[in-house]
Amino acid sequence: MKTKSVLEFADVKAIAAAAEAEALKNNWAVSIAIVDDGGHLLSFQRLDGAAPISAHIAPAKAHTAAMGRRESKVYEDMINGGRVSFLSAPHLEGMLEGGVPILKDGQCLGAVGVSGVKSNEDAQIAKAGIAAIGL
Repeated sequence: MKTKSVLEFADVKAIAAAAEAEALKNNWAVSIAIVDDGGHLLSFQRLDGAAPISAHIAPAKAHTAAMGRRESKVYEDMINGGRVSFLSAPHLEGMLEGGVPILKDGQCLGAVGVSGVKSNEDAQIAKAGIAAIGL
């Protein structure tokens, strides 16, 4: 049997705070979702001014990144590259850049999904959050 790290509530709070700080530093109105390795929501925040739709997109991006164990941008790139049949993949709804898995020792602990600004800026916010726990 293998041992696997898991996100603790303190980790989730640190990720959320750092992601929020990155968004506020840049005056970006976004929604930020953090999920566990099964894609289940652990934390959600919608910053002032974030579009209502971002409250649906951020968790979807996080879920996709956690379930796929890779950045959601990978799926967006596949689809944009012509593999449109991937749109029918089950349980993957957030196939846009901005979902980033939380990886440690080759294992996925969860993911952060952000929505509200340009996709690369969404990913920047997610990565800033993850960096807060040293990953």
